[in-house]
Amino acid sequence: MKITNKFGLPQPFVDFIKNDKYSKGSADISVTSLIDSPRVSLMRQKHSDDIEIDAVDQIWSLFGTSVHAILERSEDTVYSETEARLYANVNGWNLSGAIDRQEINKEDGSVNLIDYKVTSVWSVIFGKIEWERQLNCYAYLCEQNYHEVFTPFSKEKKQVNKLNICAILRDWNRREVGQKDNYPKTPVVMVDIPLWSREQRKKYVEERISLHQDAQINYDLYNKLPLCSDEERWKKDDKWAVRKKAQKRALRVLDTKLEAIDYVEWHKKTNTAYMPKYTGGYEIDFRQGEYNRCKGNYCSVADFCQQYNKGEENGKEEN
Repeated sequence: MKITNKFGLPQPFVDFIKNDKYSKGSADISVTSLIDSPRVSLMRQKHSDDIEIDAVDQIWSLFGTSVHAILERSEDTVYSETEARLYANVNGWNLSGAIDRQEINKEDGSVNLIDYKVTSVWSVIFGKIEWERQLNCYAYLCEQNYHEVFTPFSKEKKQVNKLNICAILRDWNRREVGQKDNYPKTPVVMVDIPLWSREQRKKYVEERISLHQDAQINYDLYNKLPLCSDEERWKKDDKWAVRKKAQKRALRVLDTKLEAIDYVEWHKKTNTAYMPKYTGGYEIDFRQGEYNRCKGNYCSVADFCQQYNKGEENGKEEN
């Protein structure tokens, strides 16, 4: 990976990014890769020497790493553990995940898993399915491992009873508190994450492992890459825009074509003082939802991706 500094950040920022020590340990795949697109994972391997990232695009990752480094200083006790990397063998692959904090219930030995995130206010307000998937994978890993808190002479498997995101909000503004619905009252928020059943966690992990294994086999044998789904590309919803002929600006942008047709019919009949009847004709334009991950500089392999650059259709593998 090549680190650039096109905007002239101070050298210590660049050095910190260059010396990132993240590692998935002795594992075939990490939880963060497991829940992500197999295509992206394979392309990162394929283009590892060609990927170019500018230091300015890693600033918030730097903040996240710094926050983790500070919070990791919290002392472990018999009832808590910080930054533990856990492993489990799933369908022949070694899966790993680093859990920021495990807090153990003194009464029954069950575990509350906490993951720290430096994120935006809107991530807390609207939620992120990635958080739910990640923490439930951590719960799966945790319950494959053992602790000796209450049984020092006989290990017992852990049992997870709660999942939390500890969100540190980089864009929190005190003046917005009470002015907007669901706006967080403090810049640090504990977010409850739904805990799936053991069967759901096991099924999800095994299905994702199989998906990545199949992708790896097809790539190794046939040099084929699977395509990213719309969800993996963060696709926005398609829209239909109604406009007057010979005008570029839309009168209205709607969710379905039927709504657009109905709007045109209503508009044709309109003849009021504030909206005179128009007889020049209308057109309906289909506006395909943008792929925010690909276009928004959120994917490190977008520059090398035929699906993005050549518009390959979903459902067909790329050679």
